[in-house]
Amino acid sequence: MSKYLHDANDSHSWQVIAVRRARFRAIITLDPAGPPASVLHPPAQQYLNHTRSLVVRTYPRQGDRCTRYFPAEICWDTEQPLHPGDHAIVTITVTDDQADAHLGAGQQFALWSGGDVGHGILTRKVYTDHSPS
Repeated sequence: MSKYLHDANDSHSWQVIAVRRARFRAIITLDPAGPPASVLHPPAQQYLNHTRSLVVRTYPRQGDRCTRYFPAEICWDTEQPLHPGDHAIVTITVTDDQADAHLGAGQQFALWSGGDVGHGILTRKVYTDHSPS
C-alpha cells in the first residue's frame, strides 16, 4: 500500500511512501440501536460488506498510555449487511505502520463511528503468501 506525502518546503514535490497493512480475524458484536452518541454523526442502520465506516479503537494495553484509533476495512463471508445487535466473524484490515505494536490476538477493541457502536476481540493475525498481509 502506498501513500503520498507532500513536501512542505516544495509545493510541487510529492514523495511516495510505503505503509504496511495488517489483517486480522475477529469476532464482533454491534451494539443494539439506541440514542445516537453524536448528533452530528448518528450510527448507521446497517453496514455493508467491505465497510470503511468503522474505526477500530484499542483499549490501552500494559505499557500503553493512550487509546489508538485505526481506520479499517471490515469484511465478512456473506454479502448480507450487518445491523445493530448482530454478531459476526470478520476480517479487519488496517493500514498503519504501528498496527502490529498495538493489535494482536486476544486484543479487545471497540468499533467507533462518532461514538462506540460495537466491540470485539481479535482472534488471530492473517498471513498470506508466507508474509503479513
